[in-house]
Order: sequence, then C-alpha cells, then structure tokens
Amino acid sequence: MNDTPPRVLAIAGSDSGGGAGIQADLKTMLALGVHGMTVVCAVTAQNSVGVQGYWELPPEAVRAQLDSVLGDIGAQAIKTGMLASAEIVLAVSDRLSAVDAPVVVDPVAVSKHGDSLLSRGALDALRSDLLPLATVVTPNLLEAELLTGMTIADEKAMLAAAKQIASFGPRWVLVKGGHLPGNPVDLLFGDGQVIRFPGHRIASRHTHGTGCTLASAIASQLALGADVPAAIELAKEYVTGAIDGGFPLGAGIGPVDHGWRIRQPVS
Repeated sequence: MNDTPPRVLAIAGSDSGGGAGIQADLKTMLALGVHGMTVVCAVTAQNSVGVQGYWELPPEAVRAQLDSVLGDIGAQAIKTGMLASAEIVLAVSDRLSAVDAPVVVDPVAVSKHGDSLLSRGALDALRSDLLPLATVVTPNLLEAELLTGMTIADEKAMLAAAKQIASFGPRWVLVKGGHLPGNPVDLLFGDGQVIRFPGHRIASRHTHGTGCTLASAIASQLALGADVPAAIELAKEYVTGAIDGGFPLGAGIGPVDHGWRIRQPVS
C-alpha cells in the first residue's frame, strides 16, 4: 500500500483565471509533494486584467465543507486566503479553534489589480477571531496597513507593524516588503526573534498569485515537518523560482509559474 502524503487544507476563494486563489493553492501543494484539499468560500469572475465580480458562499456551505474534510481526512496544515465576509471568517474561526494543526493566514484584502476582496467588517473579524488562531500570518504592505492603520514606508515601519499585528494573537508575523523600492526584504517577527529574508528584484510583471502561492508553500513545508523560519525560507525559494518563471496570459498581468521545477531542463 502506498503511503499517504501530508495533507494541507486551503480555505479560500476560487480564481477563474487559474493564477491565484484555490487554483494556485492546489498547484503549489502538488509541486511541493503534499495532498491539497479545499474549502471554497467565494467564487470570483477574474482574469488577467482584474476581478469583474465575486460571490460569497453561504456560511453554512463553508461549515459543511470544513466538517466534511476535517471530520474524515484531517490536515497536517491549514492555509486561509480570501474569506470575503465577517460571517465566513467567524465560521472558519469557530471550526479551526478545535483543530490541532498549524494555520497559515494570508489576510487577502485586495487583488493584484487593486480590487477589493473583503466586505465591511471582515477585517475586524480577522483581527479578533482568526489571527489568535494563526501560527503565522503573511500580510503584504497594504494588508499590514489595513490591519494596523499604519503607513509603512520602510523596514523600521514594517517591524512596528509586525509587532502590532502580533499583539492580535498570531505566533509569527511575516510582513512582505515586495512593494517597497529596491531589492525586497520580508520581515519575520515572533518567538522573541526578528528574522530578515532579503531577496532580489525579478524584472517581471507576471506576478499574479504570489501571495497565495507563498502562504500555501509555507503551509506545505509546515506539513512536511519544517519549523516556521525554515518553512518560510523553503517557501520563498520556491516562490522566487515561480516568479522568475512567470509568463504572459491574456492582456494583463500573467501568473507565476507553479510548475517551474517540472519545466526546468534536465542536465
């Protein structure tokens, strides 16, 4: 009998263009050797130029998916993405409070194109109910500003924001600095540590799905047994390759390449 791989559950929205959301989560999980499962919270009409609309699922449908997967299959790690509404955030938080598995929270608030993906009240519910359950939360600069009310213009402000977000209850906070000028630096705060993850700027506009991919990669590495700093380092290595392999799709911003390792030439 074949061994069952580690299982990772993605709780997020669907991207009809295939570059972000549930679709990016599953591609990432497959690439990293874990079994991906899904709880769909919202459906988007989305392509390379923007989000034309989104529709939330009823909270009872979200709860039913959670009970179905976690009650039978279980998970070694969980990743949350687009949760859309306060009601869905509360439904997810209530179920995850009884789960003994690391939780990676990607506090998705806006799309790559600047379209809002959260309804009124959802940020408050994230702060009060979901973040206390998080092993690690992975806001980009805009999401960190929305969570804290701060303006973040440099690394010092990134650290201040990370500390404020940590006060909401997550064990670790990874503030992603890719939107600042110069070479990107991500900052991890938690467990009495501040860890810098410097990178290099890749000249590509095809970066759709980067945040979803990173959070799913972190969850996958946690399921495979890495601790949080090691999981982030391994996840960033995978995402850097995916960004470097990003390709044009449609008329706008193309996706990162989740299968870049598969397409590398064999030497």
